[in-house]
Amino acid sequence: MTVHAIIGGTGLTELSGLMLREIRSIETPYGLPSADIVCGEFAGREVLFLARHGHPHRIAPHQVNYRANLWALRHAGAQAVIAVNAVGGIHAAMGTGHFCVPHQIIDYSYGREHTFFAGDLDHVTHIDFSHPYDAQLRERLIVALQAQGCAFSDHGVYGCTQGPRLETAAEIARMERDGCDIVGMTGMPEAALARELQLPYACLALVVNPAAGKANEVITMGAIEAALVEGIGLARAVLARVLA
Repeated sequence: MTVHAIIGGTGLTELSGLMLREIRSIETPYGLPSADIVCGEFAGREVLFLARHGHPHRIAPHQVNYRANLWALRHAGAQAVIAVNAVGGIHAAMGTGHFCVPHQIIDYSYGREHTFFAGDLDHVTHIDFSHPYDAQLRERLIVALQAQGCAFSDHGVYGCTQGPRLETAAEIARMERDGCDIVGMTGMPEAALARELQLPYACLALVVNPAAGKANEVITMGAIEAALVEGIGLARAVLARVLA
């Protein structure tokens, strides 16, 4: 049976309902992961959980040790990864509280350690990243969202920015021209690193605010946190359906 890892983003620093078996502190060749890996049973299945930003939430998107996180999860036995990401909505359909299962990603981040294939190598490796998300894992998320009755989109382009600041309205306008539907700060290099480790990977994105210039109101952390309170509960229910 496949052992799934869940990477929790903003608002999901712990997985309610997880029956704890073990907490593993893993050192990697790339340093320490964001947090200890929580091993247990969720929805009747073996699950590994990792808080991307630490627990409590303390690591900014550009400072997450993505390499250590993915390496540690695979070392702990992960065979597939579901990432939960809080994002901003660019496309008109992506309103607050809407879910998206992206099918593509554009990377606007910079300066991050983004590959395992670096340093003193025997040979250069180029992964095929034409389709960054695993098709079967995406389909399972889509079926679970349908069953849960969530408002969602079964495809979309995730634009990954550097953070930790939010984007300007002009940057969002450019991203929209590029074809982005949602914007976040943690989608890359996480997805590419999973592919390098041959781990099936998919993203469950929750829209927690309209992107810059997409609403008249100022984007506030209070509004984002309110959207997270409701949305993360639904995300947990969706994850339970995927695993069960």
